[in-house]
Amino acid sequence: TLLYIIGTLEEPSEGTVRILEQDPFAMNAAELASFRNAHIGFIFQDHHLLPQCTVLENVLIPLLAGAGAGQAEEQRARELLDRVGLGDRLAHRPAQLSGGEIQRISLAVALANKPELVVLDEPTGELDSQTSEKIISFFEKINEDLGVTMILATHDRRLIARGYRTMLLVDGRITSVRHGFADEKNIPV
Repeated sequence: TLLYIIGTLEEPSEGTVRILEQDPFAMNAAELASFRNAHIGFIFQDHHLLPQCTVLENVLIPLLAGAGAGQAEEQRARELLDRVGLGDRLAHRPAQLSGGEIQRISLAVALANKPELVVLDEPTGELDSQTSEKIISFFEKINEDLGVTMILATHDRRLIARGYRTMLLVDGRITSVRHGFADEKNIPV
């Protein structure tokens, strides 16, 4: 629920949300959809890829919903897919890929519109440890190079240990907040 509220997919029952100094829930439906597409990327556990589309087409979909996808946008999609290790799978459809490959496509989709915020739900949940490490390093590089804020929910201790700010949520309440990079030995379970 918290990720859905942060991602503007679900309105909070109380309080306000401000993203980029705006209250997205004060917008009408069309404005909110446009705002979300332009500024927020998502990586869901269910991925939400279109099965009839190729890998490349799935990455281009957020661009089509905005200003459109020309040659520059297609090149960006190809570069993102190269960065997540799927540059050789552009013509494949989601059903032809492993769970880890689908997760990496989702990452490229989330970054297609150069969002300021990416909301991630268990982003390494279906990845082997070697691929997880590559993706975690990719998240760090995206954060550093592009200044993209990433808010994620995870049980992956490696991700938690590398987070700049970590919050432990128990029974719907934040029970601890840690600023700075977490010390893996002291992460509450």
